[in-house]
Amino acid sequence: MALLRVVAGIVAAALVLGVAELVAVFTGASSAPAYALGATVVDHTPDGIREWAIQTFGTNDKAVLFVCMGVVAVVIAGLAGALERVSRPIGSITFGVFGVLAAVVGAGRVGGFSGALPALIGTAAGILALRGLTRRIDADQSDAGEDETGQASTGRRRVLGGIAAAGVFAVGAGLAGRLLGGARTDVSTERATVELPGPATPLPGLPPDADLRVPGLTPYLTSNSEFYRIDTALIVPQVSTDSWSLRIHGMVDREITLSWDDLARRTPVEKLVTLACVSNPINGDLIGNARWLGYRLDELLAEAGPLPDADMVLSTSKDGWTAGTPLAALTDGRDALLAIGMNGEPLPLQHGYPARLVVPGLYGYVSATKWVTELEVTRFDKATAYWTRRGWSAQGPIKTGTRIDTPRGRGRIPQGRTTIAGVAWAQHRGVTAVEVQIDNGDWQPARLSTEVSIDTWRQWVYDWDATPGQHTIRARTTDSTGTPQTALQQDVIPDGATGYPTLTIQVA
Repeated sequence: MALLRVVAGIVAAALVLGVAELVAVFTGASSAPAYALGATVVDHTPDGIREWAIQTFGTNDKAVLFVCMGVVAVVIAGLAGALERVSRPIGSITFGVFGVLAAVVGAGRVGGFSGALPALIGTAAGILALRGLTRRIDADQSDAGEDETGQASTGRRRVLGGIAAAGVFAVGAGLAGRLLGGARTDVSTERATVELPGPATPLPGLPPDADLRVPGLTPYLTSNSEFYRIDTALIVPQVSTDSWSLRIHGMVDREITLSWDDLARRTPVEKLVTLACVSNPINGDLIGNARWLGYRLDELLAEAGPLPDADMVLSTSKDGWTAGTPLAALTDGRDALLAIGMNGEPLPLQHGYPARLVVPGLYGYVSATKWVTELEVTRFDKATAYWTRRGWSAQGPIKTGTRIDTPRGRGRIPQGRTTIAGVAWAQHRGVTAVEVQIDNGDWQPARLSTEVSIDTWRQWVYDWDATPGQHTIRARTTDSTGTPQTALQQDVIPDGATGYPTLTIQVA
């Protein structure tokens, strides 16, 4: 009987989520309890834990979060079921407490009572199911001594049948809600039909030596499918070009609002820009280089006319996420874009379709707003963005760095001629040199690929005659100002990691 009560609690909790998903079809995906509570967890996770999760799980961090939430929910639901009795509704009270909490969170995220409805209706359905199943279990238990009449076996079948029916309904409601909600908001079909306008001046082909094509070396251009994704969106926002608009307001001479059709009447530009996440650890892969199609932000801002004492632009995503970008970085002539295309395609949904910001030289948390809908011209002393409210640096310039792609650390290689290769970056300054150090020897110059833009990374290669034994390899970059990458080891918090990439290999 104890096991049946636990299972009944878990099934009732599944019914809460399934019914809530179905209701969320009409109130919005962000009001579903799983999403609302998950997003709240993301918003309030301490930086140290968040960075550990990103460095441990990478772009799978959101899936891991949902798995952890599921495990916690199963444990609590099972315990609630074990404690529930007809005369002692402890489990129902537990469901009610969590239901009210989820309703409050949902209302806060959606901004109205409709955001609370999925949690409230789902919790009511779950409590009714738990109470009904508990009554059957209690009745079966009281009849357990009447085996000669067959009542006990009939009662047990009734309990199992009720649990199975509730479970099937929970799964059906959840799948129906997810499918109907996805079909109602999905813009992937629209994206597939969008025709991007041609740039004013198409980018020329890459110089032959821009991509050295060394085995194990990261390509110069990162494909859309391989480009890193780090953001706080547990559900990718679905934004149609029909409803999208960009509002530019705040400390400006005139407020303007641009629709997708307004953009279509303008001529975009195409630029190569490397983006990097502030959470990228030393020798990490949260960095990528792409060909972006978009509209110059300095021209768009000039039409609004920023006031002289403004120094920041607060950009807002469709899901409410914000970034604070120095106004100077958007108006100093660099290729800061309102991007609509990536590597010759409309932006992928997970990378900001239909429009996002791309700003050379700044970490993404202060510049690369996806699904962007609003630019508020303001001041750093008047407004704070999502991550700066959590203690991260307000400015976020990308630090000079490098990565060793090959050979892999902790590996074994044969003695003899060995290629050491990687990528180096100093966005909006440019890379002028990369050096490699073997063990504690002298720094030796590496061969650089052709520089295509100071806003993108460069590949580098160093040929080494490997001798038997264990060796430590380090690399460092020097930018166009003559400043070398610092050796000081610093974590990603609060403004990006520093230090030399270092790996240890064994030469056979």
